[in-house]
Formats: sequence, structure tokens, C-alpha cells
Amino acid sequence: MGGTGGIGAMTATAGSEALTTLHKIFGYEAFRGEQEAVIEHVVAGGDAVVLMPTGGGKSLCYQIPALVRPGTGIVVSPLIALMQDQVDALRALGVRAGFINSTQDFEERRVMEAEFLAGELDLLYLAPERLRLDTTLDLLSRGKISVFAIDEAHCVSQWGHDFRPDYLMLSVLGERWPDVPRIALTATATRATHQEITQRLNMPSARHFVASFDRPNIQYRIVPKADPKKQLLAFLREEHAGDAGIVYCLSRNSVEKTAEFLSRNGVEAVPYHAGLDAGTRAAHQSRFLREDGLVVVATIAFGMGIDKPDVRFVAHLDLPKSVEGYYQETGRAGRDGLPSTAWMAYGLNDVIQQRKLIQSGEGDEAFRRRAAAHLDAMLALCETAQCRRGQLLAYFGQDADPTGCGNCDTCLTPPETWDGTVAAQKVLSTVVRLQRERGQKFGAVQIVDILLGKRTAKVIQFDHDQLSVFGIGEELTEGEWRGVIRQLLAQGLLAVEGDYGTLVLTEGSGSVLRREREVPLRKEPPKPVTSRSASSGSAGKSKAKTAAAELPENLLPAFEALRAWRAEQAREQGVPAYVIFHDATLREIVTVWPSTVGELGGVSGVGEKKLATYGEGVIGVLAGLTGSATPGTAASELSDGPSDDPGAWPEEPDMEPEPDDWA
Repeated sequence: MGGTGGIGAMTATAGSEALTTLHKIFGYEAFRGEQEAVIEHVVAGGDAVVLMPTGGGKSLCYQIPALVRPGTGIVVSPLIALMQDQVDALRALGVRAGFINSTQDFEERRVMEAEFLAGELDLLYLAPERLRLDTTLDLLSRGKISVFAIDEAHCVSQWGHDFRPDYLMLSVLGERWPDVPRIALTATATRATHQEITQRLNMPSARHFVASFDRPNIQYRIVPKADPKKQLLAFLREEHAGDAGIVYCLSRNSVEKTAEFLSRNGVEAVPYHAGLDAGTRAAHQSRFLREDGLVVVATIAFGMGIDKPDVRFVAHLDLPKSVEGYYQETGRAGRDGLPSTAWMAYGLNDVIQQRKLIQSGEGDEAFRRRAAAHLDAMLALCETAQCRRGQLLAYFGQDADPTGCGNCDTCLTPPETWDGTVAAQKVLSTVVRLQRERGQKFGAVQIVDILLGKRTAKVIQFDHDQLSVFGIGEELTEGEWRGVIRQLLAQGLLAVEGDYGTLVLTEGSGSVLRREREVPLRKEPPKPVTSRSASSGSAGKSKAKTAAAELPENLLPAFEALRAWRAEQAREQGVPAYVIFHDATLREIVTVWPSTVGELGGVSGVGEKKLATYGEGVIGVLAGLTGSATPGTAASELSDGPSDDPGAWPEEPDMEPEPDDWA
């Protein structure tokens, strides 16, 4: 069955077999969104390019075709460190899966190759680097291949946020195996990235499927940066005590210090960055996947392909370089569909540091222009006074609800805007006076001190108290002036120059100074918004509080008992707990309260293999709890009441960058 011929004729049969596989193996009754259309197309032999958000069910789009079509599905993935967990999860479902990578010894690879050649594998995972080897290509040519799946396909694009040169070689798959369907999948792609994926992989006849990028269970929030580690700690204590989550920092040094700070203050946290030895990185990643409630503090080296469904928050202590990167990183929260938070602390020095990194980084002028365009879009998302979710979706070419999403900070607490034209003129005039009258360039701290009329040692040293602009800005606070400068940088009315982050005018500055252009500025909300997933007294709740947030109190003991049973099963088998059952499945189990294994089989996420392996154990746990909870609790009893326990935001300090320690 090759190419795209006969696709229409096979659709009905393919659809029936795919749906049966979905129920029998994965335990789900129906496909979601575009899944069914993608699967039918690929099963029938067609190529596909799939854009689907993290947690949207991309993996089923190639796993089911691999199970339905004859042969072995070859999955190209950049995630060597996670292949074992991916394979373990599939084997727990009864799927014959394996991988070949550099972590295996000769004998392990030989066994896997033999199983592939004997047709004993449904799915085989390979890294893109391995497909550059003639030995690998020769191996594949001797076996029967059902489908090629190219995961994280944005890595092929130099417009993307995670370019991998080895992905450029993958067009060889279509050349050597023209009759084997290919499916390229990614969670993040703008129109430019989308086009480059198609071109680089040489898939001109592929059908394109673009799912909604909206993740309504994630609440997007961006707060003014003051003391970011303390702000993060308060956020975790008040809203996500005991929850699993990821904290992203820009530098390795920040990762280490933040992880140590959280651990010292009672939050179990481990660092992850490229400077740690491979054994430590692997141990920390394994702990995150297998333990409940662990926080990983990481550079962007961590997280791609992480399939942990119960990550309740993703926090950023530094500004991401692009909207694509931000979207992919925040998409690691709430893969189970339960309420989760994407939280970021953002300030003036984030803007300055990112501008400096672009100027001083490697790459030609075209690369710097692309990086600047990515950063401009990210700054626009941070500074918007409109719905953040709407702006995020618009970036990926998707229409959003014009009335707002109702679950981001700008919708829950709409920010005020004000006419900042005069304030902008004062900042720009100060920069002009320094350059024209003194031939000097300074950074934001000195500009603000001059505007506030502060006679600091540096102001006195350079006689800046003699400038005509000295003290003309006393109507705003230091923090407010820093916000003005940050927004002028974001709007392109100021620029950063040199290693010291000095401020200079841009082409747009003149129109403001000449009063030809108004400058609307955003007032930050006076108080942060607590996550919908939080409830009063959240700091004292159990580690399962978010997953159990919609359960009535009388069912919580059963939920906790099933989690404890699941943890024991996971320890015995050496696999992450979610490989046994997701929290969402446990939640449905205690709500339905099945009394027999047969009834348990009707719960979403319980396929035939899991029913046979764990059915009696689950029923045994519930039987032992009869009387402590009421079976069959109606959905109307569930509650999702939010709480609101915000604190004031202090002003933003002058943070020094760490230019020699970028990850």
C-alpha cells in the first residue's frame, strides 16, 4: 500500500479499524479534534504535516497508523533521554515498542534490530542523528515499515526556536521509501516555520492539518519582576504547594541558585542544565517523571517530549526568546486537561539582556533580524493590555474570541492604559541631552536617577545634576519610570547598544519628540491574580490538590488511596506513575466507583491490557474503602470555587546580568 493512491476507497475500513484500536489499546471511546482525519489519511497511505498543541494527542496520530498498517512504525525523535520512558508507556498498553540509540550496548542493539527484522515491533524510536548512518538505512531497508513519524518537526526549520541540523537529512526518507507514508508533527509553528518544514522534508503533496492552539485549561499570567525568587516562592506556596512543575531560567547560574533557594525554603526542587554531568541530568529527569510534586528548575535544555501529564505549572523567571519557545514551554503544563498555570516574572532587564544577546550572538545579519522579530513578538505579548490568549493565538494565525478568554491575567484583572507621551518625551530628551551635550551614553539606572533628581555619586561625578532634565520626572516613582523605559524598548522607541546596555534613540524616537506620535502605555494591575486551580488554604493541601480540585470531599480518601496504590505499582515496575494511570483516569474511577472489573473497563483511559494487568488491584482498593466514600457521586456535587489571596507587588530592582553564563 504505497503513496497516496486509493485513499478514498480505504477511508471507511481504516476509520473502523483505527477506532477499534483506540478503544482496545488506549481505552478511549472517541477521537479528539483532528485526530481521526489525520489517522485515516495516514493509514490510507497519505503524507501529513500536523500542527497540534502539546497535550493535544499528537502521538496517537502516528501510533495508531503504526498499529493498523502492516510493518513497523519508525519514529524519529530528538529525545534520546526519554525514549526508554516512551517505550515503557507503550509496552504498558501492550504495544510492541523499542528503540535504538547510543545508550544501548552492542547486544541490546542487536536484539532490537533482530526484533525489527522479524516483524516483532509495532514502533521503533530512532534519533535523527542515527539516520545519517548507512548501517541504519540498510537495516531499515531490510524490514517492513508501516509509517515514518517525524516528531518535533519544527527542529527542521531555521525559523523555528529549536533548530537541529540533523533534521535537514530527513528528506532521505521520502527518497528511499516513496511508498511509505510520512507524518511530520509539531506543537509550535508559525506560517513561515510551517512552510519550511514542508520544503525541507520534501513533502509537497502532504495534507496539512492544523488543530486549535488554544489550551483553555492553562491560565497565562505575567507579573512585574521585583524579587523574582521570592515572587516565585510565594506563587508556589499560595497556589501550587506540593505540585509538580517546571521553572525556566536563562542562565545555568540562575538555575542553580533558584533550585537551592526553593529547596532551602521547603519546596523540593532540583536543577537541570547542560553544564551538569549526564548522570545527574538523567537522575533529575527520572525523579521528575517518577515522583509526585517535584519541581525542576531548568534552562530550555529540559522539557521537550516530557510526557508527564500532571505538571501543574510552568514558571519563567526570565523572558523567553520567542513566542514559539514560550508556547512550547508553557504547553508542558496541564497535559491532562486539568487547571494549570503559566506564570512569568518580567522586567526591564529582561528586555535589555535579550537585546544584548541578539547583538552579541553568533549568526549573520539575517539571523539577527529573525531573532529580533521573535523578540518583538514576545515583548508585544508581555506588554499587551488585551487578552493574552487572544494575542498568543493570533501569532499562530488563529482567530480568538474578541470578548477575551476569561482565564488570563488581562481578562481577569484588565490593566489600565494611560497617555505616556509626555513621560516618553522626558526619557528620550534625557537620552538626547546626554548624547548631544555630553557625548555620553548611559543605561536605565542613570536615566531614572536623573529624571528623579537623585544626587547619587555617579550623577555628581558626571555633573548630571546640571542638566536641564534633572528632576523633571518626580511625578512618577522609580518603578514606574523603569516600566516606561521597558515599554519604550518594547515599542522600538528606544534601543540597547553595547556590552553595558546603554540606551540610544531609534528612527521612531523623533516622531515622539516632535509630538507627531502618541505613546499609550500600560499600567500593571496593582495585585496579582491567583490561579483558578488554587483554593483557600492551598498551601496546606495535599500534593494531589489540583487533580482532586473538582472531586467532592467524601471521594478524596479514595483518590489518595488509588494514588498510593499507583505509586507502589510504579515503584515495583520502575516506571513513572502516569504509565499506570493518569490522575484524570483515577478521578473518573472514584467518581464512577466501579464494583467489577467489567465496569472498570468503561472508564476512559483503561484499555484491555491495563484492565487485565491492574483491574483486580483497583477494584480491591475500592472494595477496601467501601463505607469511607459514597460510590456514584453525581457530577453536580463537584465544586471549582476559586480563591483570591494576592499580595502587593514591590518595585523592580536593578538586576545585574550574568553575560558569561548563558546556557
